Amino acid sequence: MGITHILNAAAVEKSLKISFEIPSKNSLKGKVNTGVVYYQGRSLNYYDVPAENKCSFNIGEYFFPAAQFIHQALSNPENKVLVHCKKGISRSATLFLAYLMIHHDMMVEDAIDHVIEVIRIRPNIGFLKQLTILNSNLKSRRILQLKNDYS
Repeated sequence: MGITHILNAAAVEKSLKISFEIPSKNSLKGKVNTGVVYYQGRSLNYYDVPAENKCSFNIGEYFFPAAQFIHQALSNPENKVLVHCKKGISRSATLFLAYLMIHHDMMVEDAIDHVIEVIRIRPNIGFLKQLTILNSNLKSRRILQLKNDYS
């Protein structure tokens, strides 16, 4: 695959942090254990977003740092970025949509249309609301920039 960068948008369960005993199959069911320790010793650049897939979770605070991580990685055409979460349809999708909006000047609708041509996504309603707010903020910023450019 040649992946050079990983953005992990899956919250690591506190109970799964370093343990010296083998967890039972049932204790791992439905949990993701791919935190920074999982990737240690591999030649990868890693960024962790401890996001929960809850409508009330403020994923918006990670929009700009995550988008910058992806953008910086992709500034080298040799790099490949894996953006993941538990199911790959809500948290990781939301952060990738934010990247498209921030660094490719896409409106939220265009970013969603662009991504769903390739993969099925389903950000939760709380994340969609936060993307809509980001959309409004970016639109206002672009309008101000245009006004300043023509003043």
